[in-house]
Amino acid sequence: MALDRIRALLQLDDTLVETVLRTDHEWSGKIFSVEHLLVRLPDGSEGWREIVRHNGGAGVCVVRDGCLCLVRQYRVALGRMTLEIPAGKLDANEDPAVCAARELTEETGLVAGRIEPLAVSAGAPGFNNEKTRIFVAHDVVQREARPDEGELVDVVWVPVDDVVEAIRAGLIEDAKTVVSAFAAAAGLAD
Repeated sequence: MALDRIRALLQLDDTLVETVLRTDHEWSGKIFSVEHLLVRLPDGSEGWREIVRHNGGAGVCVVRDGCLCLVRQYRVALGRMTLEIPAGKLDANEDPAVCAARELTEETGLVAGRIEPLAVSAGAPGFNNEKTRIFVAHDVVQREARPDEGELVDVVWVPVDDVVEAIRAGLIEDAKTVVSAFAAAAGLAD
């Protein structure tokens, strides 16, 4: 089975494992913290790693009539507008499915009859432990959106094929949205 091979490839390999020798906590904010790690490399040498620690997030892929639900918002970190699936950050120890359902309703007013796991996205595993759990929403009904204070978004429905084309053109780069769009195009989000 293919998954058995993948599981075997993901087993720890002492020829590649880095051992943490020291952790220096550098900074904590409201959303993430930063650590410097002194590590011993498999060849015996030492190196430093800068790691961002984050509780993670949850997002929701909603497809209706061949269109993907996206939120349009300005992202100051990128200095531009983005199109993303509805999503938000997890509170400490929060169930990702609960977070996903909450964020879907807050941002779009959509209420899912049920949601199911689709994928987990680790956007930058070289320096960040943040994972976004992505869910597919089924049996959605429209209610009133209740965005958080200071959360200014527009809801748009874009044909899945157009979203995929925009990804290929580099117009949509958000990892959770890329995963969702390709899953929708493959029929995994119906």
